[in-house]
Amino acid sequence: MNIQLEEMKQNQECERRKRIAEEKHKEWVQKKREEERRERKRKVSKEMAEKATKELEKMQLQEKADVKYKEWLKKKRAEEVEKKKKEKEKEKEREAELQEKRTRSEKIFKEWLQNARNKPQPALNGYGFPHGKSTGLY
Repeated sequence: MNIQLEEMKQNQECERRKRIAEEKHKEWVQKKREEERRERKRKVSKEMAEKATKELEKMQLQEKADVKYKEWLKKKRAEEVEKKKKEKEKEKEREAELQEKRTRSEKIFKEWLQNARNKPQPALNGYGFPHGKSTGLY
C-alpha cells in the first residue's frame, strides 16, 4: 500500500510537473507571439515612417524643381522680351537710316534735275551725223 501510495504521489508529482511545464510552455509561446506581434507592428510603423519621410523628401525635391523651373522660365521670358525689344530698336534704326537715305537721295536727285535743266544741250548734228543718226556714207 505504501508503494502504491508512493507511486501515486510520484504520478501526481509527475502530472503536476507536466501541467506546470505545459503552462510555462503556453506562457512562453504566448509571450513569444506577443513579442513577434509587437516586432511586426514596430517594423510596419518604421516602414511607414520611412515611406512618409521619402514622400516628404520627394515632395520637397519636386517643389524645389518647380521653383527652379519657374525662375528659369521667368528669366527666359525676360530674355525673350529683351531680345524683341532690341530687334524693334534695330528695326526702327534701320527704318530711320532708310528714311534718311531716301531723303538724301531725293535731295540729290532734285539738285541733279535742277543742274540738268541749266546745262546746255549737246549739238544734234555734229560730226556728219544728220539728225543724230549715222547715214552710212562718209
